[in-house]
Amino acid sequence: MKSSVPSGPHRERGRAHTVLALLTTGTMLLTSACAVANSDAGDAGGADGRTLRIVLTQEPPTLEPCESSLTATGVVVRSNITEPLVERDPTSGKLDPLLATGWRQTEPTTWTFDIRPGVTFQNGQPFTAKDAAFSIDRAVNSDLACNVDGYVFGDEKLKVRAVSPTRLTVTTEKTDPILPLRLSFVEIVPHTTSTRAKVRIPIGTGPYAVTSWQTGVSISLARNENYWGKAPAYPRARYVWRSDASVRAAMIDKGEADIATALDHTSADKGNTVAYPNNETTALRLDGREAPLDDIRVRKAIALAVDREGIIDALLGGLAKPAAQLVPPGVVGHNDDLVPAPYQVAAARALVKQAAADGVPVHRQITLVARNGMFAGISEVAEALQYEMARVGLNVRIRMADTATHLQYQLRPLPRGVGPVALLIMHGNQAGDAAFTTSQYLVSDGPQSTFGTKELDRRIAAADALSGKAREKAFAEVLEYQNETVVQYAYLAHMRGLLGLSPKVRYRPDSATGDEMRLAEVGPAKKGRH
Repeated sequence: MKSSVPSGPHRERGRAHTVLALLTTGTMLLTSACAVANSDAGDAGGADGRTLRIVLTQEPPTLEPCESSLTATGVVVRSNITEPLVERDPTSGKLDPLLATGWRQTEPTTWTFDIRPGVTFQNGQPFTAKDAAFSIDRAVNSDLACNVDGYVFGDEKLKVRAVSPTRLTVTTEKTDPILPLRLSFVEIVPHTTSTRAKVRIPIGTGPYAVTSWQTGVSISLARNENYWGKAPAYPRARYVWRSDASVRAAMIDKGEADIATALDHTSADKGNTVAYPNNETTALRLDGREAPLDDIRVRKAIALAVDREGIIDALLGGLAKPAAQLVPPGVVGHNDDLVPAPYQVAAARALVKQAAADGVPVHRQITLVARNGMFAGISEVAEALQYEMARVGLNVRIRMADTATHLQYQLRPLPRGVGPVALLIMHGNQAGDAAFTTSQYLVSDGPQSTFGTKELDRRIAAADALSGKAREKAFAEVLEYQNETVVQYAYLAHMRGLLGLSPKVRYRPDSATGDEMRLAEVGPAKKGRH
């Protein structure tokens, strides 16, 4: 993948210059690492080595399986408590059998799934195609307003039928070449599960069952001794949550936790951390409905003004790679040939001057909106972007927002009367297909898109109707067309997560870890590990 910024005579030297200049003038401060005492772990359950202790950033809002596409829920529920029919390999993108042993497209709009025999739920109830049909219907066709319904299936309704205890058919309204991938987000529950209310303690077929959820304190799991697959190494698991990354890091260092999620480079001990690609891409979404951002020259100038490598090195601890598209590597449709816009301040200034000469109000104030806590160093990154945009002749002010306010800017209906907005977003494509990005961020009326073009919409629809290599190629061309003709985004970086890992355990995180941490893949470290 060509992901580095091009070098050569057209590239300005001193890529970290603007960032380091800001640091030396004191307008930006890097948070220093410090030891955190009194982390209040309150758990010695792992002392015997039989309880796997995980510390999260926040308490899950729910354990309802149909909400498992929410990161805070999925990291606990998915493939631990409940399981889907098929699962996606986060590295290869290949779909692997799980509760379904096979599947095939038997008609243009119908897929048939073979259901794994001999599987039981944690309550002893046998799993059959009836449960699979019920689970899909409950998640997609019910009035429960499940997150998986809107995020994965949109407005589409499915017809599901248990042909026999071991065979299921799913029929779509129109041909859907990636239906099995979509169904990998539907966690299977017993057909006796409520359809009127979401559940607090789910029952599934997974390797662990919930034993208790003490609100505000912890969630405890116990190994499912009747699990159909390979038994996990740890008999018990316990989740706690701490909002402060330095506290989570300290819990690893003090032996109070085995795994800590979402650490940051400013407070973590490098000896107890593992970096991994986390599917998240940061970018500035430029509102092309408002001047001066309605002029493509101004939007292209912003892309050229961003010193991606300088920001990554100085403010993100080097834990990212410059981005040239919203779709990260490993996702179907990622375009390997796209390279990040070069850092060229002079060229950016020239574009802004051209626009000004044609009457574009380039001095109209642009509001750069960023969400507090989006990632470590967010406010410093926002200030760097403000400085870099000002260098090329644009007038930018920063608005740091809480989550609720940021969502008002991010999702339709978009706020009115706020002027031109450059919104700092972080998009994670956990589904593994570019359609989940384009339908949200690129089509003209997408829930998280400010504008688009009819031609881009046509290309996206055509790509979505394809499968296999043709699909990959078509979506790659869509992303290239967006960059050349629409330019709604100034990309920043493909981010990397930082996982805290005790020397006592072994676990290899992958791009799905932030959304789905499979505890069955964690085991005791081999002797001699340091």
